[in-house]
Amino acid sequence: MAYVKSVDDRTFSDIVAAGTVLVDFSADWCGPCRMLAPILELLAQQMQDTVTVIKVDVDESQSIAMQYDISSVPTLIIFKDGVVKHRVVGLKDLASLKRLIEEA
Repeated sequence: MAYVKSVDDRTFSDIVAAGTVLVDFSADWCGPCRMLAPILELLAQQMQDTVTVIKVDVDESQSIAMQYDISSVPTLIIFKDGVVKHRVVGLKDLASLKRLIEEA
């Protein structure tokens, strides 16, 4: 699956419920979030059979951000069948993200 530009309150729960999903909690005004975007695009392309990569704008989907206690962006959460397996804050490289997904 290609990198999903935006997921909202209505679709979030259904998407993270099954399989491995990396959620990028970010904001348009966040510099590190913009730097992370091409890394996530590449990750989504390289691991399309393994992981779904989605983006949640914390300004537009505040209820999801509050539910997962997002206080800094970017925050990345990896879900496996609806369960949080990993949570990392800040800019990460491609290799680190691949390792976290493989561990999930």
